[in-house]
Amino acid sequence: MAEQIQRKLAAILAADIAGYSRLAGADEERTLARLRALRSDLIDPLIQVHHGRVVKRTGDGSLVEFRSAVDAVRCAIEVQAGMAERNAGLPPEQRIDFRIGIHVGDVVEENDGDLMGDAVNIAARLEGEAAPGGISLSEDAWRQVRDRVKEHFIDRGEKALKHIARKVRVFSVELEGPAATRRQDGAATAAGAAAPPPHLSIVVLPFANFGGDPEQEYFVDGITESLTTDLSRIAGSFVIARNTAFTYKGKPIDVKAIGRDLNVRYVLEGSVQRGGSRMRVNVQLVDAETGNHLWAERFDKPLTDLFDMQDEIVGRLAGTLNSELIAAEARRAERSPRPDSMDLHFQGLAAAAKGWAPEYAAQARGFFERALALDPGNIEALVGTATVDMMGGFIFTADDRTSRFSAAESTLTRVLKVAPNHAWAHYLLGFVLIHTARIAQGIAECERALALDPNLAMAQWAIGQAKYFAGRGEETEAHLNEALRLSPRDTNAHIWLMGAGFAKLQLRADEDAAARFRGSIERNRNLPIAHFGLAAALSHLGRTEEAKAAAASGLALDPTFTIARMRAGAVTDNPAYLAGREHIYDGMRKAGVPEG
Repeated sequence: MAEQIQRKLAAILAADIAGYSRLAGADEERTLARLRALRSDLIDPLIQVHHGRVVKRTGDGSLVEFRSAVDAVRCAIEVQAGMAERNAGLPPEQRIDFRIGIHVGDVVEENDGDLMGDAVNIAARLEGEAAPGGISLSEDAWRQVRDRVKEHFIDRGEKALKHIARKVRVFSVELEGPAATRRQDGAATAAGAAAPPPHLSIVVLPFANFGGDPEQEYFVDGITESLTTDLSRIAGSFVIARNTAFTYKGKPIDVKAIGRDLNVRYVLEGSVQRGGSRMRVNVQLVDAETGNHLWAERFDKPLTDLFDMQDEIVGRLAGTLNSELIAAEARRAERSPRPDSMDLHFQGLAAAAKGWAPEYAAQARGFFERALALDPGNIEALVGTATVDMMGGFIFTADDRTSRFSAAESTLTRVLKVAPNHAWAHYLLGFVLIHTARIAQGIAECERALALDPNLAMAQWAIGQAKYFAGRGEETEAHLNEALRLSPRDTNAHIWLMGAGFAKLQLRADEDAAARFRGSIERNRNLPIAHFGLAAALSHLGRTEEAKAAAASGLALDPTFTIARMRAGAVTDNPAYLAGREHIYDGMRKAGVPEG
């Protein structure tokens, strides 16, 4: 019989050190020595007194199980009071400040004592919501303790926590003594020194309603609210909640002051103006530290159904902002003398966004592996390595496609065990399943990704690819169009167009195929397989010299490519799919692509 899963209700406390990478980078040996001393002299004795059990420790982080939320909160309060005393008199750059998150929920206990489940993930995300020296609780934990501890609580409203499907109402403990002066929004430390803003931290300010039409106000506010929700789905992001953002509504905007007040790196502001039968929406992304404009977009559309317009505008903005914010974080990381794990993660994403050529994949892998060396628990860096493995298997730049896909699948299985609502990981797993002949399972994973993040254009495209592998290339175009609607300037759009080109070749629509491949190459010239696809289409159109030039361009990017390698990568045994592949091989052969 299968081993029965052991579930139980537990109070989970998650803690880490704010700015640990900075402290360790300045003096690693001293920081580690202080941390060991704090654990033995202060933290572990308090955990024991309050009947807690240390589940695991990863670097500066700790996960602790308690019998009750009351025990967990009392322990956390005493830890923070003890830390305030130990930090007294130290300069800000030498203080060790813990952030603590507490949640009560159902967990699964493994044989080795480890705990898994959403309750653990929520506690970890609540820790990120706490200010340095502060404590954040979920509403479930707050209900258990509100009448049993003397401290007061601050209701911070519902928060969209990263990789958590539903919003969680968050409360902060209002601490007494030296720690009480700490800002609960994380903007400053007890001594008034500014804490560094979190990576990819942003506030979406209420959009201005130019013209003042009160009937338009709900549309304007809806854009702000929806953007706030959708941006919180970006991996690694920290987005200020809607209730806080709306306190700035109708007030003069000083971007630098807002950045300092909310401790964020970026501010998104915009306006909506209605003129006759048209609606104009202007949006701009601003660096809160410098006040420099990083990106701007304008929508000028005929006035139709307002809700449909809102969905389209928000979807396109969220997709584009994902790329823009990652690029901005990567530029910051390049200027950092001591990049931390997340800095390196963003640099890896930026390298991968240059194109799926082997050199960029190698650069990306290097950044992700360095990130994991600094923080083995960096989920986003793990997903990054899976992305690179998936890329290598997909674009025929290696003969070991099976091992690449297998490595990606293994990594993603680990990730989803810890972060079951990671939309990008579900998409990647779906992609791997699709490309290893498990079409139905792959489509289901991509649909799960879209349920978690409706703006995930890559998942739309992957479903279109699956239809091509199933011999239904005529259905691929609709998924391409939806992906482009969601993210018309996506850095991966050249991949989508390339995939649509092969679907057109399956249908013997060679002219349309050539147009798709040309569109792919115009957006990014670094994808070898797009050049080989163009060569095949041009060969069938009788444009031999152009076909040979396209093949030569592909071989310049990947001299090791052969038709045999591509043949070995056939995904399914569907007759229509295989017949289409023969059409592709024949065109490549005529263009001079090596047989292998």
